[in-house]
Amino acid sequence: MEIILKQDVQNLGSKDDLVTVKKGYARNFLIPQGYAVIASESAKKVMEENIRQRAHKEAKLKAEAEKIAEQLKDIKVVIGAKTSSAGKIFGSVNNIQLAEKIAEQGVEIERKNITIPKDGVKEVGTHTAKVKLHREVVVDFEFEVVSE
Repeated sequence: MEIILKQDVQNLGSKDDLVTVKKGYARNFLIPQGYAVIASESAKKVMEENIRQRAHKEAKLKAEAEKIAEQLKDIKVVIGAKTSSAGKIFGSVNNIQLAEKIAEQGVEIERKNITIPKDGVKEVGTHTAKVKLHREVVVDFEFEVVSE
């Protein structure tokens, strides 16, 4: 079933994307939650017009995202954590802590745009996280976890 997304849906697509999903997923979750509409001919025309009107705004947002990506390359983030004698962290480092440390350096990034590896950060050392600044601008960001 073809649908048009009304907002960004993680692991599916971005706003105004035309995607194909199973009927049950569309009818039981996406449409009732307000995340999508059925892709009828009239809905497709409205979507195309919206995309045309928003094209120059998108270019400006992408340029800003690329500027922030350049700033992120220059930033060194060090997060202190309590550790055992073997170098294991009590708990783990999460995206909230990363967002706060990046904000201290002068770059504001929403925590939901920072993705840490699925297994989490549970050891001292250098790790990599992905920062999604725009749908086309994703930056790999290195940070270091040290023992306090």
